[in-house]
Amino acid sequence: MNIYSIHNISNHIAGFILLGFPCCRETQLIFFSLLLVIYILTLLGNGAIICAVIWDQRLQTPMYMLLANFSFLEIWYVTTIIPNMLTNFLSETKIISFSGCFLQFYFFFSLGITECFFLAIMAFDRYLAICQPLHYPTLMTGRLCTNLMISCWALGFLWFLIPIIIISQMSFCDPKVIDHFVCDPGPLLALTCTRVPMMELTCSTLSSLNLFAPFGFIMWSYALVLRAVLKVPSVAGRRKAFSTCGSHLAVVLLFYGSVMVMYVKPNSGHDSGTQKIVTLFYSVVTPFLNPLIYSLRNREMKEALKKVLGKRELKS
Repeated sequence: MNIYSIHNISNHIAGFILLGFPCCRETQLIFFSLLLVIYILTLLGNGAIICAVIWDQRLQTPMYMLLANFSFLEIWYVTTIIPNMLTNFLSETKIISFSGCFLQFYFFFSLGITECFFLAIMAFDRYLAICQPLHYPTLMTGRLCTNLMISCWALGFLWFLIPIIIISQMSFCDPKVIDHFVCDPGPLLALTCTRVPMMELTCSTLSSLNLFAPFGFIMWSYALVLRAVLKVPSVAGRRKAFSTCGSHLAVVLLFYGSVMVMYVKPNSGHDSGTQKIVTLFYSVVTPFLNPLIYSLRNREMKEALKKVLGKRELKS
């Protein structure tokens, strides 16, 4: 079905049409297969980290408990969009219901916001472990770690709740075609019958606060970590500290670097192709790479994964 037929259909439906990646049928099937493989590997990789932390008593520490929760978050994050994308590749009409669109919008955004907060407390944990090593066991207690994780989930799911409710009450004009593969604030606001600059400003402000406040905190934490590591006399000690923090910092830069391009200003004039590529990177590629980044650079995690996978060797 061509794009003109889709526009005609959109005038007679109650929901929206997620245009996704319009291309020939053969190409869509290739994308479907590739995305399905990535999704399965993402679930297996993050699931393996969760199992390793649960089953290996040596990993029952705040650092690895945070990592396990982060992997759990990543599983749900990709699940909010990939199954719908896979269905979209096989669909002729590419229709998503009104309620389905806004549920996806809410969970996709809420989980993304939760990830921002999780990356911040993971950086805080590394700061305490390296800069306050003698006081770390008394500062980062199991209770504090649990409270921080609960706070991340609660803040994430409350942060954007009111704007999403308000946007869902707006009127949307035909054709209700979202030139994206996910229900995103920019394309949705572009479909409203009447522009609401205050809502656009609110979305931009909330997105900016959620991005720059945790990112600034992370950079501040790692600046202090770097200063402390450079004072370590042992080369082996410095290497271990850099290895531990390097994986987390790599994830931070991959995630924040791409998200900041998109959400500092939702209606910033990015063309649809750029929006899709950048969104695909931080919502699909990054969760896929996270298990590789964390496990391959961490000796304890590699040993725990050997036990989980039942293998004698795990090549790095």
